Amino acid sequence: MRLRLPDDPVTVTPAPAGHARARVLGAAVLFSTGGLAIKLCTLTAWQIACARSAVAAAALALCVPAVRRAWSSRTLLVALPYALTVVLFTLANRSTTAANSIFLQDTAPLYVLLLGPWLLGERLQRHDAGFITLMLAGLLLLYLGTRSPLATAPAPALGNLLATVAGASWALTLVGLRWLAAGPRGSAAVSLAGALAGNLLAALVTLPLAWPVETFAAADVLLVAWLGLFQVALAYVLITGAMPRLPALESALLLLAEPVLVPVWAWLVLGEPTAPLALAGGALVLAGTALHAWQRRAQSGS
Repeated sequence: MRLRLPDDPVTVTPAPAGHARARVLGAAVLFSTGGLAIKLCTLTAWQIACARSAVAAAALALCVPAVRRAWSSRTLLVALPYALTVVLFTLANRSTTAANSIFLQDTAPLYVLLLGPWLLGERLQRHDAGFITLMLAGLLLLYLGTRSPLATAPAPALGNLLATVAGASWALTLVGLRWLAAGPRGSAAVSLAGALAGNLLAALVTLPLAWPVETFAAADVLLVAWLGLFQVALAYVLITGAMPRLPALESALLLLAEPVLVPVWAWLVLGEPTAPLALAGGALVLAGTALHAWQRRAQSGS
């Protein structure tokens, strides 16, 4: 199977906006299955993190030829925070609720905004105060809403901390991907190369902690395959190819489907509850994300 990228003139023709919207929404749905699949798998968190990233890296390298030609020294720098993010996301999901894991990681735009003046040369604006307030309030409620340990969330305090750090590392990843896109060789393939390198690094770093694998079930193989092939690799291909054809605000709003669906899957399949305060905190995080996207759109005048 050869997946198509928008900068591949041999195989790609411009997709209508409707197709691009469907791709971004499809990517959000695929992303949203990560927390559930990680909780269903009986392997250890380190084994899941290693296998998931190894499968994703192999899928991107084999199925997207353009990615293999897009490596650079910049790619390796972006791989560091990306690898940290995917590992922490796995560890967090095995410790706290799926809802808290994704909501806390989705505070990344807050860190992007705060890091902007130093890393991107983007100054804070007066209207950013509302976004920052919503995000901080959401963070507070997510921590206050932490439940007692559950069968599916045995160490919620630790998981919340890991997910918060994952939000910061994901912010660095987002800044890095923007840096790659703005570079002299910026393209969809270059951005995907960052994901490939990050997954490869994550697999290598976690391998000593994942070995040996003493037992595993057939369902574990299917879950890991789903996580690597679809929840990571295919989702990134969909979103990378579609987002250049959509306004940033529309893409950001479509991607909000991911954190909305994550607690739904966990509740439907596992019966995992989400504390009311945590739901309120998540709602504030999503509102902050939407507000931030709208402010950026208004600022750019597009």
